[in-house]
Amino acid sequence: MPQAFVHLRVHTEYSLSEGMVRVKPLVEAVRARQMPAVAITDIANIFALVKLQNAATAAGVKPIVACDVLVAPADPGEPPTPLVLLARNLDGYKNLSLLLSRAYVEGRDHGRALVTREWVAEYAGGLIALSGARQGDVGRALLAGNVELARRLATGWMEIFHDAYYLELQRTGRPFEEDYLHAAVELAHQIDCPVVATNEVCFLTPEEFEAHEVRVCIHDSRALDDPRRERRHSEQQYLKSAEEMCALFEDIPEAIENTLEIARRCNVEVNLGSYFLPEYPIPEGYTREAYLEKLAREGLDKRLLKILDPAAPDYAEERKRYDERLAFELKVINDMGFPGYFLIVMEFIDWAKDNGVPVGPGRGSGAGSLVAYALRITNIDPLEYDLLFERFLNPERVSLPDFDIDFCMDGRD
Repeated sequence: MPQAFVHLRVHTEYSLSEGMVRVKPLVEAVRARQMPAVAITDIANIFALVKLQNAATAAGVKPIVACDVLVAPADPGEPPTPLVLLARNLDGYKNLSLLLSRAYVEGRDHGRALVTREWVAEYAGGLIALSGARQGDVGRALLAGNVELARRLATGWMEIFHDAYYLELQRTGRPFEEDYLHAAVELAHQIDCPVVATNEVCFLTPEEFEAHEVRVCIHDSRALDDPRRERRHSEQQYLKSAEEMCALFEDIPEAIENTLEIARRCNVEVNLGSYFLPEYPIPEGYTREAYLEKLAREGLDKRLLKILDPAAPDYAEERKRYDERLAFELKVINDMGFPGYFLIVMEFIDWAKDNGVPVGPGRGSGAGSLVAYALRITNIDPLEYDLLFERFLNPERVSLPDFDIDFCMDGRD
């Protein structure tokens, strides 16, 4: 029976200077090595999620939704520390998304998106955490010889994640790894915390190490042969086979077994290909469809006061053309489930016009919509110019409507 192992920490090109792995070649390599699953843990983002899910599902490999977050230190003078978060279920994926969003909105620091320990505790539901190895807060405390601090930090994380916190072990040939590993294993025995092995993969093969270092140097504005530059990576951080990883940790077999256990616990399939629009608030007593129809008819009445002459002999006939076209468009919009989209676009364009932010009249195929014209989204009468609504929205070709709208740079934000 072949040995089994799952890579739970992989940095792709979406980690910029910290990785150069591409998603499809990664999945192909994982399948070739007969590994059942793989996790991508890019730094403070899950940008590779869609590519990973599509490629891995097609290859029969389980995709694990995960990332490295940077935890802000308690002491402002200290650097942030990594914590690896993996989603066990859909709740975990949602919590990870919320945590990352908050990091970018509230936790920006010198270009980095940081989280706080309190935020992690708030969004810990459905997540598994790995300690970040020697670079994590527990690892740094252990290497500093402060075992009591390391114990407090680790037990604190265990309380936050309950049965889902693991001390992470690595053997990539980087300085002080063995010192950390032995101290971490001792601590794990003392506090009854499971351990897990990772290789913090940054490239697929050993031959790619130099190219990866060039990328790091470009990011750090350092020369490749500069003897003073920091060497954060080693040539061992490639996608090792299960046999290589098992041999590397033959003295700590549970660290290998726990990679499989974690992979079994992580089961997330993100719903792709469905549209999720914000809920537009409507007055009591209306549905979205009925409210859109009300506003469209009222808006058309206002437009027609300027377009048609009620005293003209052909007024009734001309009015009928507009009413029939509006009814047709409203049926298509409502049948395709897009009334909320029109209401949302109408609202932010109205807000811009009412608050002195110059906004364009709406370009492209959206100009063919009489409903858009009635709602002040566009400013062109589509019937006057024989513009086709079907070019904008067509039940035969289901896709989201797309208004091309220009806002002046002054007030755009």
